[in-house]
Amino acid sequence: MSPHAVDDRAVARWRFRTQLLDGRSAPDGPAAVRSLLAVQAENLDQTGWALASRSAAGLPPATMAGLLADGTLVRTHVLRPTWHLVHRADLRWLLELTGPRVRRQVGRQLERDLGLDPATVAACTDVVLAALAETPDLTRDELGAALEWAGRPLDGMRLMVLLAHAEMGLHLGSGTPRPEPATATGTGSATQTYRLLDGRLDPSPHADRDEALAALTRRYVLGHGPATERDLAYWATLTLTDVRAGIASAAAELESFEHDGRTFWHAPGETPPPRPRTPRVHLLHLLDEWYRGHQDSRLVVDADGLHPVGREPSIGLLAVDAQIAGTVRRTVRPASVAFDVTPYRPLTAAERRALDEEAARYGAHLERTPVLTVAGG
Repeated sequence: MSPHAVDDRAVARWRFRTQLLDGRSAPDGPAAVRSLLAVQAENLDQTGWALASRSAAGLPPATMAGLLADGTLVRTHVLRPTWHLVHRADLRWLLELTGPRVRRQVGRQLERDLGLDPATVAACTDVVLAALAETPDLTRDELGAALEWAGRPLDGMRLMVLLAHAEMGLHLGSGTPRPEPATATGTGSATQTYRLLDGRLDPSPHADRDEALAALTRRYVLGHGPATERDLAYWATLTLTDVRAGIASAAAELESFEHDGRTFWHAPGETPPPRPRTPRVHLLHLLDEWYRGHQDSRLVVDADGLHPVGREPSIGLLAVDAQIAGTVRRTVRPASVAFDVTPYRPLTAAERRALDEEAARYGAHLERTPVLTVAGG
């Protein structure tokens, strides 16, 4: 198909290939993160599956924990005021480029909404950094205890936002995850810890901000394209002026086409993949980059308009051939993982077989027996 004849379904299939979900894969988890540049990661368990789905070697939870412990991957607030996983080689220049604008937003939230003036924020940050200098890998609660001991008690939202503000200032990031014991109804989870970033990050490979903008544009398009300028502005919390400057600098290394009144940028020499001969089914999280990595053109993954716009009905989504085909509720237990799937339309026999195979892969990733229930069939 020529890019001039592209439609929403073709763009969605193209993105699935670009994002290593269909027909391509990275050799391992860190390579998958570098390919995407940054991976939204509020739920680290679900993010682990997102990376395992894109990695030839998979990414067992224990391997993910090891990558966080040794600092290869850092879970921190970057790009937007939310958690992302970033490879250590990319974190410094990404934060230097995108951090100041987001940090100002978070600073205003601390002062206007949470009652912490800049002097108080600075003093509390000093307490946090001193605590981590003495004892690395402290949890949020332990840092809260250090603040209380110092006579600056913070908890809840104020503590969480203060730490995010410090992360975006290149002061601290994730440390070694601390395992929690399993319970009768679940598997136990790992609690986020924090560690100072001093000496842990690679130097920026870019000479100046203009060069970093061009690199960001190129890396985003190669890992998420085809994508629009407004997709990138949302993803990286940049102004359209900055994004357009980045596109102008990187344009010679990219190609574009027009669709639905927008310009879509993509890797040179590529065209949309054909429709697969057999169905390709994925069980993905709502925050996976295939969905959350765009905003302006996000709904190319819902060409039939089946998915409710606005309030999301589920944190899990069923994707069939790169289109949203239903919702998924995942329940992890000590020996099993249940997938309750509610399709938006009847599944064909071939799609149901592909769904069974995807549930089996997901279960193997978690080292649990998959239990699949499909509403209406």
